[in-house]
Amino acid sequence: MRKLCAILTMLVALVALTPAAKAPAAVASKHWKLSKGWFGQASWYGDHWKGRKTACGQLFDPERLTAAHPSLPCGTWVRVTNMRTGHSEFARITDRGPYEEGREIDLSERVARRIDIKHYGVERVRIEVVRRIDED
Repeated sequence: MRKLCAILTMLVALVALTPAAKAPAAVASKHWKLSKGWFGQASWYGDHWKGRKTACGQLFDPERLTAAHPSLPCGTWVRVTNMRTGHSEFARITDRGPYEEGREIDLSERVARRIDIKHYGVERVRIEVVRRIDED
């Protein structure tokens, strides 16, 4: 019984201490709405950039819900949906890019894994900006 309690305590502590970006919790709620989506090609970037400073002044961590976009303001939350699979995830704009012709957004490795583009490298996605209703 003591071992079970110790294991459960460790699991709870591990979950509580794990750093993670918090996406807008309930986009479907009355406080949030999504912009009209647009389509483009998404790629991803990972460990090679880990620890480097982003254009928005943060250190890049491939395990956070982040993305790079050439013109969206730093701190903007977006929902990115893989058009092939329908999987989507939220990401916060923390960097500029991509610098490859024909790409609309670069995703962190974690976001790429969650929407199933990591294996393929580049996929067609829909991008929607998440906004608070009182920001309009």
